[in-house]
Amino acid sequence: MIYAYLVIMTLIGSFAALFLKKASGSKNIKALISNINLYISGGLYFLSGCINIYILRFLPYSVVFPMTSITYIWIMVISYFVLKERISIKKIIGTALILIGVVTLARG
Repeated sequence: MIYAYLVIMTLIGSFAALFLKKASGSKNIKALISNINLYISGGLYFLSGCINIYILRFLPYSVVFPMTSITYIWIMVISYFVLKERISIKKIIGTALILIGVVTLARG
């Protein structure tokens, strides 16, 4: 069950990054400060961090931190479906290698 929390944590962190990307379109610092996406991003990062703290009670740091690389997989999926970015074969191979590493860590 703790690994499910880890996956949820990475998904939340990925959506936090999406909202940060949306906030980055602000024209100046005043527009950035009034951009709701900045605050949504911060709230999601905070929630993800709290889940991370909870997970660290049960799993070693040497496992949890590398497994947060699952975030890269979510980012690729979100960037494709939400931001309409192109996904190259190199990105797919890189993401597959990340997934192999995560599975290896989870079983070790």
